[in-house]
Amino acid sequence: MRNNLLKYFSFIFTLTLIISCGGGGGDEGAAGGGGGINTNPPGKATLTAPANNKTCETGTNVSATQSEVTFTWSASANTTSYDLKVTNLTTNAVINKTGLTGTSTKVTLVKGLPYSWNITSRATGTQSTAVSDTWKFYLAGLGVANYAPFPADLKTPTSGSTVSLTDGKATFTWDGSDPDTGDTLSYTLYVDTTDGKQTPPDEQKGLSVQTLDVALDAATTYYWRLKTSDGTNTSFSVMSNFKTE
Repeated sequence: MRNNLLKYFSFIFTLTLIISCGGGGGDEGAAGGGGGINTNPPGKATLTAPANNKTCETGTNVSATQSEVTFTWSASANTTSYDLKVTNLTTNAVINKTGLTGTSTKVTLVKGLPYSWNITSRATGTQSTAVSDTWKFYLAGLGVANYAPFPADLKTPTSGSTVSLTDGKATFTWDGSDPDTGDTLSYTLYVDTTDGKQTPPDEQKGLSVQTLDVALDAATTYYWRLKTSDGTNTSFSVMSNFKTE
């Protein structure tokens, strides 16, 4: 009988230790995050500077032709690093800075030209990314009184797409903007089968709208771009191409 009691209490004591250790280990894992791999997508960064559509971003003078511009943005949720993309809207050349762990960085740019920029947020443990809005600005040049319009953003037809014609026509849409307040913009739509640089007909010149239906041939590759004018200066968009069915 005595031996049976000793065995019983020994079993209870051992079981208590196992439960106690097991419970303690579970709490510690919860507090420490369990060492799991993050799978949550990053949030979208909010841009702060240079301001959108800023007409005269001065930056820090580097030379007669270049200035150093500081880009800043607000931290986004669940983000490990950021990628900055700066596009020269005149040449369409792109500068990328990747793996940024802070919310500020500097880039040396050519003066007197328009630029756009955005931020891509990334998180370790997931392939998902989040892209910020895209902002534009002009980097100040010497003695510029009136800046050229920002090159138009081509919307439709999208580059590389195949378009179904409606009554033999395709619809072209775009967005235009100007850094100088009070300027009135007009557009010339270039569409051809050669290079997007052939002289357009009169009905595609001096447009005050940002959409136009144009008669096209089926089963043909077309190239198109926009010239934007503020009455003093002009700018050209990038070239885009598409096919018709």
